Amino acid sequence: MEAQPKMESSSARWHHPGGKLREIGAHSLTDRELLAILISPGIKGRPAEDTAEDILRRFGSFKGMANQPLEKLLQIRGLGDVKVIKLAATFEIARRIVAQVLRDHEEKQDQQRGQAP
Repeated sequence: MEAQPKMESSSARWHHPGGKLREIGAHSLTDRELLAILISPGIKGRPAEDTAEDILRRFGSFKGMANQPLEKLLQIRGLGDVKVIKLAATFEIARRIVAQVLRDHEEKQDQQRGQAP
């Protein structure tokens, strides 16, 4: 008989969201699960998923988090320097991706306008 993945909650069949991501893809994860991957492991007696939920409740969304000074993130139980630095780097990567997509879109529009009759 094949062993089933360890369940952490009734809504998940994976012990950690990383297993869910690997098995069925990042698109299937909630914001809480994605954030938990970035801030894992949790701290003693408190899984990363619970800390992620607190963070999202406090700031409302990834966008709300991204605009916070690092000091505000450091006030959250379960987040230390290393985790906050990882989050800051992740948000900077996201900003750069968005900036590149916008530049590419503008260039494409400029090219289309130049080709219009």
